[in-house]
Amino acid sequence: MADTLLTARADRTASRLPLLDVLRGAAILGTLMTNVWVFASPGSEWSVLQGGLDLPDPVRDPSAANIAEALFRFLADGKFLALLTVLFGVGLAIQYDSAARRGEPWPGRYPRRAAFLFLEGTVHFLLVFAWDVLMGYAVTALLVARLLARSAKVRRRAMWAAASLHLTLIALVTLGSVTGGGAGPGAPDTGAVDLYAHGSWPAQVSFRLDHALALRIEPVFSFGLLVFLFLLGVRLHRAGAFTPTAAGRRIRARMAAWGLGLGLPLNAATTLAGSDFFVLGRYGAAPLVAVGYIGLTGIALDRLRLPAAVTGALAAVGRTALSCYVAQNLLCMLLCYGIGLGLAERFAGSGPWWVMGLWAGVGLVLAAGSRLWLRRFDRGPLEAVQHWALTPRRLRR
Repeated sequence: MADTLLTARADRTASRLPLLDVLRGAAILGTLMTNVWVFASPGSEWSVLQGGLDLPDPVRDPSAANIAEALFRFLADGKFLALLTVLFGVGLAIQYDSAARRGEPWPGRYPRRAAFLFLEGTVHFLLVFAWDVLMGYAVTALLVARLLARSAKVRRRAMWAAASLHLTLIALVTLGSVTGGGAGPGAPDTGAVDLYAHGSWPAQVSFRLDHALALRIEPVFSFGLLVFLFLLGVRLHRAGAFTPTAAGRRIRARMAAWGLGLGLPLNAATTLAGSDFFVLGRYGAAPLVAVGYIGLTGIALDRLRLPAAVTGALAAVGRTALSCYVAQNLLCMLLCYGIGLGLAERFAGSGPWWVMGLWAGVGLVLAAGSRLWLRRFDRGPLEAVQHWALTPRRLRR
């Protein structure tokens, strides 16, 4: 996720914004709240395209397990991915500001960073997790980096044009789903189920290569949303939304009020309406809730005496977010797939509690590991590799 999102250290002498570190940590662990169900499902990555990850229906079956799973997944699905995307835009704006302070041209060397990020995402996609976000972020960042050198008016027009394009697309998809009388989730692909339960790691890599176009459809479909959220992050950063100032606190309060007050009811409505409205919920209402999450997190840090262990753990994950993002998917792969412990097959049909426990366990490992790592090192392991690869030798330290 490059220095732009995950370290925000383009200028090593600049003061950090503590809220950003906490938000990054929350976004990383929040994306796992969604992805953990992918790893735990029969057919894993391929089941996403078959509609095999639909939310349970606690109305028809109001059991404790169904209610807990529905709430857990509702609070996460699409929200933290959108939050992560906004933060990428924030990081890109920080890099631009740093380059401007040093009098360097823009985008300058940034395309190299984006290319390196795309390479990281490609490796992650092939070897670990098909639903990688890094490749899409790299392509979007190249466009937005160019827009940062343009006027605010140009960026504003691009931002709302991207939003309009995206909303039109999801409206058409939703309309087609409703009028077409969606067939609902299909039966699991027995070949894919067997592959992830018993197949070898090279066979899984080969499967991703063979189905790369289908497995890479999300960043293509949501490209307009990515551009919008990147530019929203730029706009929020420049408005001071993440600063510990009175103006920043007012902005965060408005974000919480609008994002949660409007987004949560809309997202709840799309969820209760059924699978035909899944796209509208995940790619339409969920990003609005993500804005509310930013505001709510800011309010909590501003006004509440949160336990230092909690904020410190989130900030540590945020400071090593690229490493934690890859590590959480690697751990889930080794725990759930047949190449490791095979928990997905062992606990198939046993209910959702073990999946939520898996998320909590992996999250605790990441939080503890990142805190211990940062006691000795200034960067996460993958952040250090990235810094070494992209920084001229005379500037490395």
